Amino acid sequence: MDLTKRQEAILKSLVERFTCTAEPVGSKTLIPLLDFSVSSATIRNELALLEKEGLLEKTHLSSGRVPSPKGYRYYVENLMEISLDESTEKAVRAIFSRRHGSLEDLTKISCSILSEMTHLTSVVIEPEQSRQTLVQLSLIPVSDRQAVAVVITSSGQTEHRLFSFDNSISLEDLKRCTDLLNERLKGVPIEQLADRFEEMRPEFAADVGRSEVLFEAFMSAVMGFASGNPKVYGRANMLAQPEFTSMPRLEELMRILENERLFFEWTTTADSVAAIDERSKLIQIGDCSIVSSAFHTLGDEKGQLMVIGPNRMDYARVLGLMDYLSEQIEKTFGPENKGGQCEQESVEKNAGSGKEAGGKDIRK
Repeated sequence: MDLTKRQEAILKSLVERFTCTAEPVGSKTLIPLLDFSVSSATIRNELALLEKEGLLEKTHLSSGRVPSPKGYRYYVENLMEISLDESTEKAVRAIFSRRHGSLEDLTKISCSILSEMTHLTSVVIEPEQSRQTLVQLSLIPVSDRQAVAVVITSSGQTEHRLFSFDNSISLEDLKRCTDLLNERLKGVPIEQLADRFEEMRPEFAADVGRSEVLFEAFMSAVMGFASGNPKVYGRANMLAQPEFTSMPRLEELMRILENERLFFEWTTTADSVAAIDERSKLIQIGDCSIVSSAFHTLGDEKGQLMVIGPNRMDYARVLGLMDYLSEQIEKTFGPENKGGQCEQESVEKNAGSGKEAGGKDIRK
């Protein structure tokens, strides 16, 4: 649709005003928000035309109007100015400068920042399993009866599991176990590991002492990747949104966020999907909006950061923050960043010595 410059200015001001107040916006409220002089009657006429185009909706008998899902989409695609204020960028940069670790650590930090700074719910979907392969398995002794199983993938992801044993396990058995698994499984796609483990079970039992307990330790660590559930942060933020005061609506949303199958069905059968740029997109589902920002890791696997909230969200600030966080992840673990490769190699090297990347000894 073709809007005039004046109509676009009115729509932009109305969306941004409603985002702040959650109250229907009338013509008199818009007058001081516009950069040009115009009468209240003229604004009312333009609002009526925007409503006719399906970009605005009228609430009950009130003369004020609110953006429709179509209006929000037009705003995001054509009018929004993505921004991140300097103080926010400085605060986020300071947080990242103090943090070193795995890809999971970085995405967890990113989602926590998103939830806290937007007061909405954030989600991370890790890079696709189908394109990740096993780089290294390690079983690190913590004590005579405890060990940490560590799995490292080609994207730099790690999974740790601490296990306790009824009886002590010798270092010789631990070494034989890890050597055998690395010899047979290195380079195997993550999604195939569970099946390959099962195929190895008889050989494992014949060659390794205490094989069953060691086998289960590694299997459990591998299944930490296989679960693949979206990780959700800031669920309670939904309670503060007036759009979700209906308990049945809130319960439905919480159920979707807790169920991987429902979540992916929900986000892939959306009523409306808008590409914002090469990295980001907007998904609209009824009175809910999901903004996603993609990030790429080693091997060019792709993950996503998401923010879920009402249609009435501050899209410009949310997208500015998400873009910045995605860029920070790629600076460390991106496909063209040697720093990410060094970080992964550090994890692999330290796994054998009982240390995490960054030199922290996990046996203490």
